[in-house]
Amino acid sequence: MAMFVLYEHAAGYGLFSVKEFEEIGMLLPQVEASILDMSRFNAIVKLVGFHPFKTAVAALNNVNAISEGLLPDDLSSFLDTTLPKAVKKKPVTLGVADAKLGAAIAEALNVQCSHIGAVPEILRGIRHHFAQMVKGFTDQSAAVAQLGLGHSYSRCKVKFNVHRSDNMIIQSIALLDQLDKDVNTFSMRIREWYSYHFPELSKIVPDNYMFAKVAHFIKDRKSLTDESVAGLEEILMDSEKAQSILDASRMSMGMDISVVDLLNIEMFAKRVIKLSDYRQQLSGYLHSKMNSVAPNLQALIGDQVGARLISKAGSLTNLAKFPASTVQILGAEKALFRALKTKSNTPKYGLLFNSSFIGRANAKNKGRISRFLANKCTIASRIDCFTETPSTVFGEALKGQVEERLKFYEQGETPRKNLEVMKEAIELAQQASVDKAKKQKKRKLEDTNGNATEQNGTGSNSAKKRKKAKLDESNGADANDSTLNGSTMLDTSSAPMDVSNGEGKKKKKKKNKNNAAEVAA
Repeated sequence: MAMFVLYEHAAGYGLFSVKEFEEIGMLLPQVEASILDMSRFNAIVKLVGFHPFKTAVAALNNVNAISEGLLPDDLSSFLDTTLPKAVKKKPVTLGVADAKLGAAIAEALNVQCSHIGAVPEILRGIRHHFAQMVKGFTDQSAAVAQLGLGHSYSRCKVKFNVHRSDNMIIQSIALLDQLDKDVNTFSMRIREWYSYHFPELSKIVPDNYMFAKVAHFIKDRKSLTDESVAGLEEILMDSEKAQSILDASRMSMGMDISVVDLLNIEMFAKRVIKLSDYRQQLSGYLHSKMNSVAPNLQALIGDQVGARLISKAGSLTNLAKFPASTVQILGAEKALFRALKTKSNTPKYGLLFNSSFIGRANAKNKGRISRFLANKCTIASRIDCFTETPSTVFGEALKGQVEERLKFYEQGETPRKNLEVMKEAIELAQQASVDKAKKQKKRKLEDTNGNATEQNGTGSNSAKKRKKAKLDESNGADANDSTLNGSTMLDTSSAPMDVSNGEGKKKKKKKNKNNAAEVAA
């Protein structure tokens, strides 16, 4: 059996032949010992061919293809020309580092590939002595090539991350959970702190956010008057509570507090109010991101539960790869392993417990509805992950199925079959896509017509202006010509008269001269 090993380096591809593969396979400790010795390793492994990358872009494209388990064209042509063909008596085996790349090579070139046995140790030796085995190659040039390719590959992965929208959702839900804890802690602190001064307010205003706003508005309870009722009513939206706060402030058992303490309480209450307002803004941001990334999952179980599932899975793609049984207990890993260790009952739900469907189900049906809901969440996440035109049609259909299943458990109503529901959802989705395409086409036509009318309007206006200018010029020229012609006409009309008179006078003079000459003669 002829054994060859493929080594992918940042500078190019190297193909090495391995001698005495059968003995090496049986004597792995000897291979490990001979790796560090160049002379011993070179007796076993020989360089057959080296294909360098022409440019850094070509190297990056090849590395991207190999990382995804694809066979690059450069590697395919290199192996096709360098690797000897297999014969019945002497089969050829190609050792590779990645099993996915080996499967791609075996499918494309019909070559037997292996990534186990002595192959990893041989690749380790090639990596150690690669600069010495390739002529004209040094450790410094190898380091430069590895550094450049590493930077470009990392930059490409960060820039073209397919989970970048998922990352925003993961960070948003993590910040939202942290803000909930912090706002609750701060609200408890402001309630305890201000209760030294006005203890009756805590019972009148149970809501933490409203309590912080009222405390910030009141400050010193002795400053409350009948005129302050309008401001309290504007905050609480309840006239009875505002009046009861005013009455309680006049009969309060709280201690007097200094101005400095009141100032600190006021500043802290302002911070709590701002944090609560920012929490609402962040919730709106999460809603918009979920609507654009996972609309069907959002329509099925809501913003926060869907975002927590994506965060726990790591990305929407990972969540789509999970089976329904994994999604059902996602978030209850500790309870699951504890149950497996103690051989007790496994948990029925994890993060899905926060969904309203499980809370509405009876105690005996919670496990059933959790399993059914996990199944629908898996379908919704796969639709969101792999669809090209996201919409909420399938999510609403799946939510209707869960509602029907709840009614079936409670009242015994037979739910519709999944096939019927999905057919209706597909028809609705197709109709929605057609309507959307029509709207886009109509909008484009309106835009083009608007631009054309604007162009025609400006063109007609400019043409009218040009025509008007030409008419003005022609009229002006005609007027000038008429004036000139009038003057010339007058001049010419008078000119012949003058000329005729002049000619008549000259003729008369000539006749007189002739007559005088005749007389003189």
